Amino acid sequence: MDVEFEIPGPGQWSLDRSHFPGGTTPIMQSLMHQSIENAFREHWPLRGIPAETMSVAFVNGFMYSRLRPLVLADRPSSKPPPTFLLKILTRIHPEFRRRTKAAKKTLTSSPTRAVIQEWHEEIRPRFTSANLNFQDIDLSLLNEEGLVNHFNSVLAHLHISMKEHFRLHNFDLGPLGMLLLESKRWGFEGPEVLEALVGASPSTKTPRESLFKIKTLLEKDQVIPETLEDVKRSPAASAELEVYLKNHGSVLYAGYDLDSPTLKESPEILLTTILAATDSISNSNKPLEIAAQLRERVPANERLRFDEILHDAREAMDLRDDNGPITVEWPCGLLRLAMLEISKRLKSSTQILEESHIFSLTATEITSLLTTDTGPSSEEISEREKNRIQQKLLDPPLTLGPPETPPPIDALPAPLATTVSMVQVVINELGMDGTQGSNSSEYLTGVGIGEKTTIGVARVAENAEEAMSRLQPGEILVTRATSPAYNLVLTLVGGLITAEGGAMSHAAVLSRELEIPAVIGVAKVMTSIKDGDIVEIDSLRNSVTIKTKLSESN
Repeated sequence: MDVEFEIPGPGQWSLDRSHFPGGTTPIMQSLMHQSIENAFREHWPLRGIPAETMSVAFVNGFMYSRLRPLVLADRPSSKPPPTFLLKILTRIHPEFRRRTKAAKKTLTSSPTRAVIQEWHEEIRPRFTSANLNFQDIDLSLLNEEGLVNHFNSVLAHLHISMKEHFRLHNFDLGPLGMLLLESKRWGFEGPEVLEALVGASPSTKTPRESLFKIKTLLEKDQVIPETLEDVKRSPAASAELEVYLKNHGSVLYAGYDLDSPTLKESPEILLTTILAATDSISNSNKPLEIAAQLRERVPANERLRFDEILHDAREAMDLRDDNGPITVEWPCGLLRLAMLEISKRLKSSTQILEESHIFSLTATEITSLLTTDTGPSSEEISEREKNRIQQKLLDPPLTLGPPETPPPIDALPAPLATTVSMVQVVINELGMDGTQGSNSSEYLTGVGIGEKTTIGVARVAENAEEAMSRLQPGEILVTRATSPAYNLVLTLVGGLITAEGGAMSHAAVLSRELEIPAVIGVAKVMTSIKDGDIVEIDSLRNSVTIKTKLSESN
């Protein structure tokens, strides 16, 4: 597929494959563009971030982003003005003065604790209730008008929930950024500090605990299920499974895009994860021991400061990892299920040739095809879907457009310099700055998670759906990135290797909380390791070694 990656606008745009590996659906492209830009444009002034917003554009199905400066955003320069001029500008420009005031307020009296409380007491219950109300509707009983109304209602709900998702990141990433920034000043490395946060994200472990409970109830009733339907032979296990599916069945578990399946669509995978579930054997005191060791290395007069920011970071961790499934993966799953019901009807009337082709349509086209029989032809839609799938195989450039030189930190007023530094350290630890580990054909490096070494068969896949259809319990999953909802199926995995991400990425958090040996952010791992290779993960050495290539073992 010969395509050109055109620059989507002024300045330099950076590729972000941490959420969308390629071939992104039109509806998701629209959702991401609006949600991110609107959320940050509204809330960065309140948090003291000296940038207009994060611009998002999709080029040939790949997501690119650019930080829009406060001034001259559409006239970027590769050379910043002299530092002394920047110092004057950032102190007399009205918007910079407002941002400095907001940054000072944020740093001295952060609203994060209040927002975390609001999440648990009001925001989470509200979105959960809305998700459940949509989920309870039997789509097969709706006529065309009712189905279109449902689709549009879920889409409107998703616009709200995704914007809220990114708004909340203004609060959960702030305490984490402050911990990482201050720890850097004290001489700590990001990964060792993040180990002190293990256990601070109970929402990550809850699904595994539920799966293990179902497995235990099956064993108690001496039921060995061959299908998910067989679980009903144990009334207690069946009741627990029903609760589990109520809370997780409509969640996208294999990725963020709408062409990713929900858990209820994958009964074989769900059964396998139940049977492979294990009890948590973590040492709950270890994070406390790590924190105590770090505290001893902090100057005595700053230890209370360490205690405070560590506490705030631990509180923020669960918000960050609970946020995604509730505000993104669940409502996205509900929209997908509505689209699949529409696709059945469009296919039966030959308006589309295959049900999967609906993922190449815009929201307007979907409603028009179903209600007025107007829109693109089935042949045109088929060609679009073919191109979308081929986009997933492209090798996109890491950047588009000429380089932009960011202003020097020391030119900013102190409060703005701190907020910018917090953003930079978070971006680095999330693995969004393109600094993944180096590699050769046999020796690969990234960010090691945990202290274990494990050897196993590699299952290489772009997403969880592809991997779980072939993955056997204990094998090592090699994938581009993970979403928070991967915890619904990671009981199968004996080890994890990702191409994208850093020490604070979702893949790293899941691996820490679920005690899975992992190496995160290994450059070119998707091409270096072949499906079926025998590989070794050495978390302490931050390395992956190919022990036996599949071609050598045959």
